[in-house]
Amino acid sequence: MKTLDVPIFDMHLHLPAAGRRRPWGAWGERLARERGQEVLDLWVQRARARRERMWEESSFPKPESPQPAPEEGARRYAQEVERYGLEGLCFATGGGNDQLAAAVGGHPKLYGLAHHNPFGPDAADELERAVGELGLVGYKVLAPALEGKLSDPRLVPVWDACAKLEIPVLIHFGPLGGGGGIVAGPNINPLSLHDVAKGCPHTPFIVPHFGAGYLRELLHLMWACDNVYVDTSGSNQWRLFMWPQPSLEDLFRLFVDRFGAERILFGTDSSHFPRGWVAQYAQDQLAAARKAGLTDRHLERVFRDNAVELLS
Repeated sequence: MKTLDVPIFDMHLHLPAAGRRRPWGAWGERLARERGQEVLDLWVQRARARRERMWEESSFPKPESPQPAPEEGARRYAQEVERYGLEGLCFATGGGNDQLAAAVGGHPKLYGLAHHNPFGPDAADELERAVGELGLVGYKVLAPALEGKLSDPRLVPVWDACAKLEIPVLIHFGPLGGGGGIVAGPNINPLSLHDVAKGCPHTPFIVPHFGAGYLRELLHLMWACDNVYVDTSGSNQWRLFMWPQPSLEDLFRLFVDRFGAERILFGTDSSHFPRGWVAQYAQDQLAAARKAGLTDRHLERVFRDNAVELLS
């Protein structure tokens, strides 16, 4: 059942996966180390309660518990591809490089990004293995959760590996987690990518969620670095915390007017089941993009071609 009238390649999803959780990554570990594990646990509980209230208030079904195993999740997403006539889906995370690669393998329209800690031991070697041996097609980083700055000299081998492998790098900035998550840190702002992007001029860096609240900063970064792209993924509820509030139409018009349709990639941030692929986000974004005056060729670039070119 095809319900969308433009070719769609979704550049930003998350495959449900079980395993040891690191709430807010190195930031959470530091809080537990300095203030006690019970403090971190308290904030995790508060964030979970806020997410549960959000699900109760939303039109989406409450997530299944437990979520399906990655292989089953990939099978369900492959069914979503057929149901909606999608060109492809790219998962930013999936419980580790090996697990994600095994899950999407065998599904020709499903892709995955490496997503290990860039500060971890042998991170550059692991990236080369993930791409060269496992078949992953890029790299995902949660910047606010890292133990150091993106510009830390320790990460130079990782950025060099990205350039060598000619892969795109998707880096989350802005609030991390639902209500009660984290909103501060040396990498919270997209401008923390400036020096890295300048030093890696041939590597495409993708900032998701229209900058997740850092709109002006992302515009400055994209002006300064033409190897930085934006993705449109998620509910973009960060808009509720800005005044005046930009509409999706405003965002599409702004980025196309400033940088052209060639540097915008469509995404939904789809993750858990039974919600699955969030067709509503695609429909809302398509309507907004058309209202903003994007041509048919613009729509093809944003909703499919840009992602396909970056991953080819």
